[in-house]
Amino acid sequence: MTHGQDDGRMARVARQAIDDFTAKHQARELGLRVSREAIRLSANTIRAAHRGDFEEARGLLAQAGSSLEGAADGLKDWPEIYYAGFLADARKEFTEANITLALVSDSPLPLPGEIGVEMAPYLNGMGEVIGELRRFILDSLRRNDTGRCEEYMQKMDDIYSLLVTVDFPEGVTGGLRRTTDAMRGIVERTRGDLTMALRQRELEEKLASWEQNVWGGGQRPPP
Repeated sequence: MTHGQDDGRMARVARQAIDDFTAKHQARELGLRVSREAIRLSANTIRAAHRGDFEEARGLLAQAGSSLEGAADGLKDWPEIYYAGFLADARKEFTEANITLALVSDSPLPLPGEIGVEMAPYLNGMGEVIGELRRFILDSLRRNDTGRCEEYMQKMDDIYSLLVTVDFPEGVTGGLRRTTDAMRGIVERTRGDLTMALRQRELEEKLASWEQNVWGGGQRPPP
């Protein structure tokens, strides 16, 4: 091969490298933009759910789903980007928003295939829902409204029980064991907080009943 032929091949490699990396860079920028957008919309979905504005939450969730679906189409030739950590985090946050909204609005639990999310980010997102359910319970206790607290506590237990049955290496599950370990502490703290609040309420009701029986609704003596 002559020196001139070497120069021609070098030029081809240079052009191909620039073309390939330009396309990859554009795909990565798309993935980063979609990831930021999906995470923001998912967080706003959860905030709307906490306010009880389920219609707004569903609208925000639909936007996040469309964005992630568009990324899946745009990155089909770039699996190393589609499955990169930043987009996996976005799908995890999207799952968390989906499941949180479903549980608090009494809708069916969304399955991974229904929301277009792989099992690893789905289960990690499901684990994060435990923290959101704790917020719902604590907010309810502050309002002295215990109506759904035990129901939410049961859902936390159900999620945790599911997660501990999935025992595979972290590289397979995307760090699910770390998520599960963190959620165990949240479940136990919430159980303690709820038990104490319910016992206090029961005691207050018994005292009120006792006072009613003793004084018959009349004027109480001064303290």
